[in-house]
Amino acid sequence: MTIHSMFLRPAGRAMIAVLVAAGCTAVCRAADEKPVKALLVIGGGYHDYAKQKEILTKGLSAGGKIEVTLAYDASKAEQHPNDVYKNPDWAKGFDVVIHDECTAGVTDLKLINDTILKPHRDGIPGVVLHCGMHCYRTDGWNTKGKGTPWMEFTGLQTTGHGQQIPIVLNFEKDNPITKGLSDWTTIKEELYNNFAGKLYDTAKPLAHGKQTTKTRAGEDRTDDYIVAWTNMYQGKTRVFCTTLGHNNETVEDPRYLQLVSNGILWAAGRTDVKTASSGATH
Repeated sequence: MTIHSMFLRPAGRAMIAVLVAAGCTAVCRAADEKPVKALLVIGGGYHDYAKQKEILTKGLSAGGKIEVTLAYDASKAEQHPNDVYKNPDWAKGFDVVIHDECTAGVTDLKLINDTILKPHRDGIPGVVLHCGMHCYRTDGWNTKGKGTPWMEFTGLQTTGHGQQIPIVLNFEKDNPITKGLSDWTTIKEELYNNFAGKLYDTAKPLAHGKQTTKTRAGEDRTDDYIVAWTNMYQGKTRVFCTTLGHNNETVEDPRYLQLVSNGILWAAGRTDVKTASSGATH
């Protein structure tokens, strides 16, 4: 019997499967030993980005799995795009881009489509934090069922928030990003609305946030919105998003940093998400 004929038999095919699996495991393990190269694009109005850039850089890098490069814009003008976008190859060499800018007034569609979104259309994963969801408000941002090119990227149409009140968080338990994370209640934070009432069809929820306020009539009103989710942009690019993170105390909370870290690792296709027992899936 030749070697060729042996591997045509079931036992031979099973042996090949074992060898391939072993090789893949070794390759995946080697890849997971390298830190994810993340570009943090941060800056704009309404937030303490001068401190939050330091909190995020230190907190996300602490575990040794993520290496953060900073692209900080000190301008408080929401019409000012981050200077990193002056370079057409701004995302080259990075495994994932973290968008933490607050620039609703940047509405140049050519810049948005041809520069900011292009690397993500080409497959570079993204992570979007808090006010990053309210950026790039081109035509359709406040029209139900329409949205904007940026909202297609994030996977959610959100147009505003209410007053700062603690948010009660409840996590999905069947996703590698959130599996094992405990529900908790934030300090006073902004709960972003889900303007269209749901995520885009390309997105999946990870966490809900509930916030109880008083109506003008003095009655209790409870809003329940999705506050963390994943999106598959253009059918191929992984995007992790959370609307949480207005105040420094929230951003430096270890539970928040763990959620964001897990999201970064998942977006980058890593199998070593802390709470995952196997490879991450959308």
